[in-house]
Amino acid sequence: MLILFEKDYTKAQLEHVMEKVKATGCEPHLVHGLFKVTINIIGDDTRLDPEIFKSYEGVEDVIAVSKPFPLVGREFKPEDTVVRTHNVTFGPNHFVVIAGPCAVESEEQTLRIARAVKKAGAQILRGGAFKPRSSPYAFQGMGVEGLKILDIARKETGMPVITELLDVRDLDDICNYADIIQIGTRNMSNFSLLKEVGKTRKPVMLKRGMLATIDEWLMAAEYIYHEGNTQVILCERGIRSFDSKYTRNIVDLSAIPVIKHLSHLPISVDPSHATGRRDAVGPMTLAALAAGANSVMIDVHDDAESALCDGAQAITPHLFEGIMAGIRNLSKALGKELT
Repeated sequence: MLILFEKDYTKAQLEHVMEKVKATGCEPHLVHGLFKVTINIIGDDTRLDPEIFKSYEGVEDVIAVSKPFPLVGREFKPEDTVVRTHNVTFGPNHFVVIAGPCAVESEEQTLRIARAVKKAGAQILRGGAFKPRSSPYAFQGMGVEGLKILDIARKETGMPVITELLDVRDLDDICNYADIIQIGTRNMSNFSLLKEVGKTRKPVMLKRGMLATIDEWLMAAEYIYHEGNTQVILCERGIRSFDSKYTRNIVDLSAIPVIKHLSHLPISVDPSHATGRRDAVGPMTLAALAAGANSVMIDVHDDAESALCDGAQAITPHLFEGIMAGIRNLSKALGKELT
């Protein structure tokens, strides 16, 4: 249930209604939207009488919520959420390009790629310091040393950094060295981890689980939002199918308009991990932009054949320049700003 307040409500009226909600055993979640101040009632609100709350001074309306993700749903917040980090904006009429190596391998490698993607027009640097791998014998990342290298690249290029969090024990280090926390596909349903990043005030990019429905994805985002962190970006990174012979996953582009309809959160697409092949990254990037995505995240490596992680999907800096040219042309046609 949502309680909408009149434009000229008073603080005393708001506090009165919140106390009434608490008295029912439910939890009031207050959100100051662009146009409305709203209380979302968390808990079993089926026994509450909307007419009683409508009668309180300062209340404009009471709306029933039909979705299991009330905080990240459009019913709760009709206007689009805007997430900002430094001078980069995720939101309506903006398109953000995130690029960099799948894994931080060395300071020299990371700086070379960071300079190249910055020159081509990327706004945010990606790089994995902690790598979730299917095999325990595969390269697992450089850990905190990798974070320090990303910090060096950030200071040199001025680009904000996004990197993946695998373990809550690394949260403080990632918050110190990164600007956006990435929750990967394997941790989308790690609810204790989602709660902890929800307690931070860092932007969080939540990747869709490889077997997750859209409802499950949005309910995972609800965990973060419920803890108070409203800076959430969704990321479609491909879902498993019966045929993995030619692509790693299916890029669910239909999820973009569906998410836009169901939720107010910005959405990004990772065409690199979704397809697993470099020749598909460019077409899927432009398709994501055309479908309404707010961002893409692209793996770039200057020596993909020797990459320690996912070399088959990494594109060269030269190919990335070509993709950026296509993004600029299409963004202009769609009226979107590259920021």
